[in-house]
Amino acid sequence: MVRDSIKAEVKNLNFFYGNVQALKNINLDILEKRVTALIGPSGCGKTTFLRCFNRMHDLYPHNRYEGSIILKPDDIDIISPNIDPIEVRMRISMVFQKPNPFPKTIFENVAYGLRVRGISNKKVLAEVVEKSLRGAALWDEVKDRLDKPAFDLSGGQQQRLCIARALATNPEILLFDEPTSALDPIATSKIEELIVELKNNVTIIIVTHNMQQAARVSEYTAFMYLGEIIEYGKTEKIFTAPSEKLTEEYITGRFG
Repeated sequence: MVRDSIKAEVKNLNFFYGNVQALKNINLDILEKRVTALIGPSGCGKTTFLRCFNRMHDLYPHNRYEGSIILKPDDIDIISPNIDPIEVRMRISMVFQKPNPFPKTIFENVAYGLRVRGISNKKVLAEVVEKSLRGAALWDEVKDRLDKPAFDLSGGQQQRLCIARALATNPEILLFDEPTSALDPIATSKIEELIVELKNNVTIIIVTHNMQQAARVSEYTAFMYLGEIIEYGKTEKIFTAPSEKLTEEYITGRFG
């Protein structure tokens, strides 16, 4: 049996909003080209943890990290103050809860990250935009209106556009923060199918409140409570035979 290789190693991670400690001593291996789901009640630290991976917390003063997140295979600590957060965000892309296209054309939304990197060659941009839209299962729906505003798209299409935008910089890890919570069931199912397909090329971490979704799309699941990881393992085991009583209570709805 081939062992899954590690893409990111989280070691003794603590995170503080000012004086408030939101994450406590998290140790976790994120496996390459697999989907890892973060589940747990509201306010347990799932999104805080997710946002450590692309240094979103740097955008606000008084936030601080302790510990390390080591990105493999080059063994860089992505939360080290010596590492440029912009470079981290190029390597680790994020898709948010609500679709957030830029007030630009469909084409320019996808090309945005490449332009930030200084790529302006029209042929290269066109190729990457097409590849990313295909990767997000959106190309056939938008190929004839790339110059139209992104806001003309439906909610589900906008979310897939945001996924295409995230894919365009060829990230190593893709972060999803409840990517379907604002979508209808049909759009949700399209995004879930997409996540399952994308893991062939990229490592994925998804925060979800929907336990059925976690069971459908992920191979590994971490259950979080009060800023700590209570249990982590293969999704099937977490959902059918959890080791911790707290995990079992949460999954069976007897929690709190």
